[in-house]
Amino acid sequence: MNKGKLNAFKKILLQEREVLEKQYRDLEEGNLHSSQSDFSGEMPFEDEYAASGTTTFERERDLSLSENVKDILKRVNEALDRIDRGTFSICEMCSLPIPEERLQALPYANLCISCKQKEEKDFR
Repeated sequence: MNKGKLNAFKKILLQEREVLEKQYRDLEEGNLHSSQSDFSGEMPFEDEYAASGTTTFERERDLSLSENVKDILKRVNEALDRIDRGTFSICEMCSLPIPEERLQALPYANLCISCKQKEEKDFR
């Protein structure tokens, strides 16, 4: 891959990292605020119980989203490292080039489509 295309992918990945870092901070701040809010016992037990269930559900959802964002952020950082090492766009399994179309769709992809399908099949 030529330097111009590599620089374009690096720019995309840096922008993606910035967005993901902000999302992660926002989710973490939301988790902090929701864990600090408690019920003062001013509402009837049934309402407090229902509100507690809603809060628990929202906290679990936010934790799941936070983990997902963290995972994608890790993959973006790994792709930036591959650009620096000169291995970006090379499949980590078969060492063949990852098609540019795949990288345009998923710039942090580290496997070609064929190897990704094999990985998913083996995972099941």
